[in-house]
Amino acid sequence: MKVNIACYADPATNIIIIKTKKGNFMETLLPLIIQLVSGAAGGNIAGSVMKNFSLGTVMNSVVGILGGGIGGQLLGMLGMASGAGEMDIGGIISSIAGGGVGGGVLLAIVGMIKKAMGGGS
Repeated sequence: MKVNIACYADPATNIIIIKTKKGNFMETLLPLIIQLVSGAAGGNIAGSVMKNFSLGTVMNSVVGILGGGIGGQLLGMLGMASGAGEMDIGGIISSIAGGGVGGGVLLAIVGMIKKAMGGGS
């Protein structure tokens, strides 16, 4: 996926504006960043709740980040994401929920696979 990003300062307000090909930063990249961060948190929370599937803090975070990105994007594709990418309170909450749940679910799946292969205790 190629994303064109342009950054410039608005001379009237002296505010730096970041725009992507599809729109501005707040509408396109910020929901993904929220999903990735909440995915890392979801992965670590799932790892602490399900100790037998935990991969350690670093790997819980890595798997959670991947799961957060996947979960948030799947939620959007299924039409369950509120606000259609807009950064209102509903869009923020759906990004956090999709990322956190996606991170936790992917960690559980990877932990089960690792345990089934004899890697877990």
